[in-house]
Amino acid sequence: MTPSLILASASDIRARLLRDAGLAFEILPGRIDEEAVRQSLIAEGGKARDLADLLAELKATKISDRRPEARIIGADQVLECDGRIFAKAECIEEARAQLSFLSGKEHRLFSAAVVVEGGKPVWRHTGQVRLTMHALGPGEIDTYLTRTWESVRHSVGCYKIEEEGVRLFSRIEGDFFHILGLPLIELLTWLRIRGDIAP
Repeated sequence: MTPSLILASASDIRARLLRDAGLAFEILPGRIDEEAVRQSLIAEGGKARDLADLLAELKATKISDRRPEARIIGADQVLECDGRIFAKAECIEEARAQLSFLSGKEHRLFSAAVVVEGGKPVWRHTGQVRLTMHALGPGEIDTYLTRTWESVRHSVGCYKIEEEGVRLFSRIEGDFFHILGLPLIELLTWLRIRGDIAP
């Protein structure tokens, strides 16, 4: 019997991607102290890719401790620019500062997924996307945030590429699903190989 599938994320877009792909799953967000993990890893010289992977694993493991019989998908996304790792903006002023920093530069998004069964990781993948933002003036940033803040306030980088945020970019290199926060093709391929989804 195939174990039940649980998404250990509160992300609406990740849930929608899995649902649209025809997967049946529960949603049980794995609540962890992300900021404490972030600060600890940065203090130890950890990289953005490592942080995305670690956060995804910790979220999945937390739910697996409660549901050891299930297959848990943990996921997280981390943004890095010029060696700086970004967290989600806490307020519109912080969002303005982040967009000002990213303006005119290339940054990288790392989207990680880790599958945990019985408290142990059994699969993991971290995808990378490179995005180059147009040079944005202060007025353009303010206008953009005035229009979009309620939508983007929980998104790393303060944009949603599937919405108006796509207008901020001059170049994007990488998988669209990775930008949305989930290495979907890689995850579905693994589930297919295991026989958990029909070919």
